[in-house]
Amino acid sequence: MAKISWPQGRNRWLYHRSPRSKPPTRWYQQNILKKPDVDPKCRLCGRFEETIDHLVSGCPELAKTDYIHRHNKAAAHMHWKVCKECGIKVKERWYEHEPKRTRLWGMPIHTDRTIAANRPDTELKNKRDKTCLLIDMTIPLDTNTSVKTTEKLTKYKDLEIEVERMWGLRTTTVPVVIGALGTVKKDMENHTNKIPGNINIHGPQKITLLSTAHLLRRVLSIK
Repeated sequence: MAKISWPQGRNRWLYHRSPRSKPPTRWYQQNILKKPDVDPKCRLCGRFEETIDHLVSGCPELAKTDYIHRHNKAAAHMHWKVCKECGIKVKERWYEHEPKRTRLWGMPIHTDRTIAANRPDTELKNKRDKTCLLIDMTIPLDTNTSVKTTEKLTKYKDLEIEVERMWGLRTTTVPVVIGALGTVKKDMENHTNKIPGNINIHGPQKITLLSTAHLLRRVLSIK
């Protein structure tokens, strides 16, 4: 069983005070509060039962915008710290940082042979040490953090091999996996410690948790 790191301090308070504690989801209203006139299907997509798990990481409508925005905010925090470490001029505050599509953010890596998974969030080359980091973040259901970590490592294995062959750089995939409600595997820092910029996983963890709380408040207020 994976070891899990729960949000600490104010983050922990937010976790227990989030709508998950008494969720006014449609599934909850029908099955727990026994309101027969309530349709348990999601008020946004209308296809699946509206549970907290569905809203935070499984709704196809929210996947079009809200999940992407949440991912980009958390990833931008790491990108900002990496840019500062690399001497790239950035805004003073991380939340004002808007990564541009460059080698350090969101660009596909062109290889001699076709590789489907060729677009990690960040590609970071260190020519002096002859290393390359493929950094990729995902925000799944909290119960899937272990599976998603393994998936990320497997997904970019072909790209690792090709980059090493083409550029002669020792290449490593760095998965950054944070549950939608803040769950992080205890060994996640073994991965994030490889990223320059003194990355502390609690920064992106807090951003993720606050983004999810905002998402839930907004969606559950829709009548």
